[in-house]
Amino acid sequence: MTIRLLLADDQALVRQALGTLLDLEDDFEVVAQVGRGDEVVAAALEHRPDVALLDIEMPGLDGLAAAAVLAEQVPGCRVVVLTTFGRAGYLRRAMEAGAVGFVVKDAPAEALGDAIRRVMTGERVVDPALAVATLAAGESPLTARERDVLIAARGGGSVAEIAGSLYLSEGTVRNYLSGAIAKTGARNRMGAVRVAEERGWL
Repeated sequence: MTIRLLLADDQALVRQALGTLLDLEDDFEVVAQVGRGDEVVAAALEHRPDVALLDIEMPGLDGLAAAAVLAEQVPGCRVVVLTTFGRAGYLRRAMEAGAVGFVVKDAPAEALGDAIRRVMTGERVVDPALAVATLAAGESPLTARERDVLIAARGGGSVAEIAGSLYLSEGTVRNYLSGAIAKTGARNRMGAVRVAEERGWL
């Protein structure tokens, strides 16, 4: 049986190299490649892949959000998150979004092929060390709104700019930032952004 694959990665060289590598396998066929997260679902609906390999950091829509939409609109497509960032928070969010595999990009090439074949048999495939780290780290303490505010604060904008982009009052934004700073143990909002990113909470 040939396993049909969709690749989504915003780095063209990485995506093309991965496609070439996977096409060398007798039982794999790369049927679609996209460079943006908001192109994933349309490509999956058109090409009907068996497995979608999604990067996390992509323009338009990140891989975790794309995984959630895929699970809803193309439930027959299994999602494997393939990322540079082996962070515990990312793994938890990937599983919540419906992903059945999580592979870091520095894994050996044969490990990716093995993961694809295993998810096709109904298994969940996760790096054991990362799974342990995820359990140890626990769930993100941030509320959905605190997370939204920290994401909006990444660019270093003022409280007024953040409030405008999220349609919130400045006082409300300050309250969310204060809560996020306290929960991350940071000294300021940029420190809170950094901690939350490192832990995969954003």
